[in-house]
Amino acid sequence: MELRQLKYFLKAKELLNFTEAAQSLHISQSTLSQQIKQLEIELGTPLFNRVGNRIVLTEAGQLFADYASQSIKKANDGLSLIEDLNKLNTGTIFIGVSYGLRNIFTQALIRFTNKFPAIKVRIVYGVSDGLIGMLERFELDMILIFKDFNLPRQFKTEELFSSPMRLITSARSEISRKTSVTLSDITQLPLVLATQGYNTKHFIGKMFKGYEPEFAIEVNDIPTMLDLVRTGKWHTIHIETVVPEKEFIAIPIKDKNVIRATTIVSLKDAYEKAAVKRLRMMLKEVKVQ
Repeated sequence: MELRQLKYFLKAKELLNFTEAAQSLHISQSTLSQQIKQLEIELGTPLFNRVGNRIVLTEAGQLFADYASQSIKKANDGLSLIEDLNKLNTGTIFIGVSYGLRNIFTQALIRFTNKFPAIKVRIVYGVSDGLIGMLERFELDMILIFKDFNLPRQFKTEELFSSPMRLITSARSEISRKTSVTLSDITQLPLVLATQGYNTKHFIGKMFKGYEPEFAIEVNDIPTMLDLVRTGKWHTIHIETVVPEKEFIAIPIKDKNVIRATTIVSLKDAYEKAAVKRLRMMLKEVKVQ
């Protein structure tokens, strides 16, 4: 069994078309078909059902795919290990970041790229569920998320900081001089909510349990949310670190000091690149206001 055969199999699994898979791999279709057939002979079972021009994974193919992915990942980890020995003069890291943590991450990213300009950084912004899925499929090396839930054992977590939820309003709004507000106060305000996924909305729902706030606008984009709050017409609920600009005011919520934990998550058994370790250290050094 060769890594080349595993790569061919995984590409065919992804596209479910031998012709397209061969084109993507820049090989002939006959080469692809032959290599996958040899792999099936070695395994003693077909990985695909072939129906005319269509291919469909067999049960064996579905089960084998996870192990093939892990094998490719382990081989790539070995190459990364050798690259890291070259004093971080080469390599690429893949990082996932929750939308609401963009400001925190950017501070560390600027320091990292200034110190290690030869390292390429590929960043994906997304919702926690999606980023966790990408990490589990070895598409990301590390993710930075709000951890409001328990993760399976294969993940390694490291909490960076905890931040209380605040009422975020424009410095020009009528309530900007308040020293605190209650949940009851908030339910009387026109609200906009940045809903980047189930976890954020679920967290807000738990926070307001027993109350009925009306979010007039829900948008899956924090900059748009802040643009609306900036007008002074709407207000929102978020951690204070998402709005470092002076034109916003973060008002404590008196009767519900709800905390959100910001956490670095990686795969427990995966090799951690030296560049990822350095970025992790710089994230821990970011000063949270």
